[in-house]
Amino acid sequence: MRRKLALIAVISSAHLAHSFVPIKHRGLGRRRLFLQSSEDSSTTTSLVDVSSDLKDSTITNSDDVIQEARTSTILGMPITPEIVAIATIYFVEGALGLARLAQTYLLKDELHLGPAELSALSGLFVLPWTIKPVYGFLSDGFPLFGFRRKSYLVLAGLLGGSAYTILGYSGFWEGLPTSTSITGTLVALLVASGCIAMADVVADGIVVAKTRESKDPAIAGGLQSLCWGSAATGGLISAYFSGSLLEVMTVRQVFAITAVLPFLVALIAFGVEDKRVDPSRQKDNFIQGVKVQVEALWGALSQKAIWRPALFLFLWQATPTADGAFFFFLSNDLGLGPEFLGRVRLVTAAASLGGVWLYNQYLKTVKIKDILFWSAVASFPLGLIPMLLVTHVNRGVGIPDTALIYGDDVILAALGEMAFLPTLVLAARLCPPGVEAVLFATLMSIFNGAGTVGTEIGALLTKVLGVTENDFTNLAPLIFLCSLSSIFPLPFIGLLDEVGDLSEKEIEGES
Repeated sequence: MRRKLALIAVISSAHLAHSFVPIKHRGLGRRRLFLQSSEDSSTTTSLVDVSSDLKDSTITNSDDVIQEARTSTILGMPITPEIVAIATIYFVEGALGLARLAQTYLLKDELHLGPAELSALSGLFVLPWTIKPVYGFLSDGFPLFGFRRKSYLVLAGLLGGSAYTILGYSGFWEGLPTSTSITGTLVALLVASGCIAMADVVADGIVVAKTRESKDPAIAGGLQSLCWGSAATGGLISAYFSGSLLEVMTVRQVFAITAVLPFLVALIAFGVEDKRVDPSRQKDNFIQGVKVQVEALWGALSQKAIWRPALFLFLWQATPTADGAFFFFLSNDLGLGPEFLGRVRLVTAAASLGGVWLYNQYLKTVKIKDILFWSAVASFPLGLIPMLLVTHVNRGVGIPDTALIYGDDVILAALGEMAFLPTLVLAARLCPPGVEAVLFATLMSIFNGAGTVGTEIGALLTKVLGVTENDFTNLAPLIFLCSLSSIFPLPFIGLLDEVGDLSEKEIEGES
């Protein structure tokens, strides 16, 4: 169970923070478009060499400094280059939200896409996250330059940084036909998304491996806290600046600044401990290993106790959203600028952290099925709040538009997080021994794929109802239909019988 909880921690930490994380809160909190030692020995040798000609007291002081450096800890773990690398990678995953609003404005203002088109493309950017097990198979079975981890982190960092650099270089796009610009932008954003997904999988693998190897529960808990805290910190910092920078910079310039972050991952990856392996010995083992893993995965998914809850998770996540159309309404109809939207993202990120705290304080003893049921029930009326903005009813009762937006997002973000965390616990509980990592990654890929389906359905509804960048006549019906769809999974809640009848506390007790 400790390994499963580690998987939950690293995935939920990334989910809270970085821009391309596709796991969205369906139902509650669904509107989120705009709004993861040898060094000590060398140091000792250097200090001893330098102090060899000094007095005994100086040597003693140097030894004290060395001992202190050796025992320096963070969250109960010794501070090593690898720990610094892990923290940096997850911080970067969170900080990549810096380009989130820039991406939306790029598609809206420079490529002149409408609400339906923007929503459809946003769904496509999630596709690299639907094949996460493939990245795991590659990093485990095909070492690059003799390494399984650091080489893939370097590759992901270089490719991701290059994609952001191209997006940030305005001269590259000048004079290109519109169709070419759209295609090139789509490819660059897909590459960036895929590189983040790759780095996320590799980083998760490093953390899970260290958790498995450690016999000290404090180390496992410290790693989880380090990942979660680093990603959340990066997300909070980038949330506000994602909007405020757009007030003083162009969209392209924000992408250029963001490019530094993936390059930082490539640089910091050299601090990751990774044993060199002989690639020639890995090919046969890889093929055999994949075969065994696929057979074990299929055997697990064929079990009724697994595919039924997995189906419910898919239905839970696949409900449509009006994200794209609502963003255009906020921007074009209400005239809200990126700086305000950045502040909304900051408040929303903080509210999500509050939702995590509330869940851990009050809901860990509640049955998972009950949490999902009542959150779906509550999501329908709460999802209708934006209709007050669209119809301007709020103004008639003296509620400012900005106040309603803040209040709506705080409530939905906090409650959405409280509804989302049980799905991670449920996914972890479904994983039998021997295939925990690959099955958990597969379930998250199914979850991400369902989110893509929901986004594309929302884009289709936007198109059918005729909601455009200037015509919001049918935006209220669109919001109503998307909110109503949040209760669609309720008739299938029976798929969670038995597996969802336990609380997280009871699941922890089983271990």
